[in-house]
Amino acid sequence: MSETEGDSFERLTAFVEDELDFATSHYNDSYLKRRFASRMRRRGTQSYSEYLAVLEDDPDEHVALLDALAINVTGFFRNPDVWEGVRDILRELTDENRRVSAWSAGCADGREPYSLAMLARDDPRTEADTVDIRATDINDSALRSAREGVYETTRTIDIDEQLRFLSNYHRYVDRDGDEFRIRESLKDNVTFEHHDLIRDPPKSDVDLVICRNLFIYIDGDYKRPVLENVKRSLRPGGYLVIGKAETIPTELRHEFAVLDAELRIYRRE
Repeated sequence: MSETEGDSFERLTAFVEDELDFATSHYNDSYLKRRFASRMRRRGTQSYSEYLAVLEDDPDEHVALLDALAINVTGFFRNPDVWEGVRDILRELTDENRRVSAWSAGCADGREPYSLAMLARDDPRTEADTVDIRATDINDSALRSAREGVYETTRTIDIDEQLRFLSNYHRYVDRDGDEFRIRESLKDNVTFEHHDLIRDPPKSDVDLVICRNLFIYIDGDYKRPVLENVKRSLRPGGYLVIGKAETIPTELRHEFAVLDAELRIYRRE
């Protein structure tokens, strides 16, 4: 009996989970199929079984697929109204006259944590020197790019427009034509490290977690354990910011007070 497309898809996801150590079972099928299709087009394969044969034979394709599977949709000051809300949080936290721990979870190529660092530096009402920013991702290639801190304007991405959320971003970013390079002084505010929100243990005593546009890709059964990880990382009274298209699972809503429903800003109870 010939193998169905569903069977070959299951074999492919099992290989990626078991051999590449990427938790495909935690993500929804539509997301996985889009990412697989992208690599299949690149390799000229017509079916999941053909692509699996390529994966089994080519270790370089392992790296390429893991890069494709990593969630890397990002930008400087994405959704500016949300960043206005984050500015208010930083002001409140630094008013407490202690060190503040912020975590950009799923930081992709670093634009989100660098935005947070610039926001803290740029606001005279925020004590930026007291803000420690930790940025994590499961994609080591993205983390290398983040540490390098070099970004380019393309046909579809205008870096200058993104950065104009700040009136004078040039204090933190050097520009050379279409290339934008984060200054070393700003990099000192951000620490990058590998971390898997699904499999790795939580952090501790975090004051602010920014975890945006991750939950929309995760299978419904796994949203709760991921958010439990985030919740355990937050100190009581700590803040959580998620994507504007995301929601807190019903069974965990009692764990968080809604501060701004539109901006998706919450406080841990």
